[in-house]
Amino acid sequence: MARPQILVVEDEPDIVKVLEFGLKQAGFEPSVAYDGEQARTRIEQRVPDLVLLDLMLPDVRGTEICKQLKTSPRTAHVPVMMLTARGEEIDRVLGFELGADDFVTKPFSVRELILRIRAVLRRHAPDDRAPARTQAGPIKIDIDSHRAYVAEEEIGLTALEFKLLLSLIARAGRVQSREQLLDEVWGLSPETQTRTVDTHVKRLREKLGPARDLLETVRGAGYRLVDPAEK
Repeated sequence: MARPQILVVEDEPDIVKVLEFGLKQAGFEPSVAYDGEQARTRIEQRVPDLVLLDLMLPDVRGTEICKQLKTSPRTAHVPVMMLTARGEEIDRVLGFELGADDFVTKPFSVRELILRIRAVLRRHAPDDRAPARTQAGPIKIDIDSHRAYVAEEEIGLTALEFKLLLSLIARAGRVQSREQLLDEVWGLSPETQTRTVDTHVKRLREKLGPARDLLETVRGAGYRLVDPAEK
C-alpha cells in the first residue's frame, strides 16, 4: 500500500528535519517545500494527501496558499493543517474561514501532530456509503461530481460550503447545532470558540439565491434546512 504523502511547507530547516523524521517513522512519505513557489511546483508534480502549511513564509502568506488550494477543483479536497508561531484568535479564524482543517501552534509535540494528522486523514477518507438524501426542494447536490444546484442551475460552492450543504441536506427538517456542524463539517471540538459556522451559513444562504429562505436559523438552537414538500 502506498504511504500517504504529506507536503510540508515550512521555511525553518530545523523544524523541517524534525518533521521529516517524525513523518517517516509514522509511515508517511514527506515532501518538502521551503516557500510558496516550491509548494506550487510540488503540488503541480503530485497532489499530496495532506499539506502541513506554515502561516509565515518568505515569499507569500500561508493563508494565500490555503486559499488557492481550497478554490482549485484539483486540490479542494486536500486537507490543510496550518502551522504558526502565533496564537492569536484572528489567525485561527482566518485559517478556518479559508478552509483549513486544523491549526497547530508552535512549538508543538511531533507525537501529537502525527495523531492529529491521522485524525484529519480519517475524516477525509472516502466513504462508500451514500447519504440518505441529496435533495431538499429545489436544492440538489451531486456527490460524484461535487456540484450543487438550485432549480437545476449550478451554484459555485467552496469545498467547505459543499460539505456544509451536504450535512444540512442529509438531515433536512432537523435542527443541527453549531457544535454538531463544527464536529461533522470542520472536525473541530465543540468547545472551539469560533463564528466560522455562522459565517459559512451566511455565505451559503446567499449562494442559494431563490432558495435562501429554506435555510433557517433556529434561535438558540442552530440551523435547519427545510424541504417545502415536507412542510
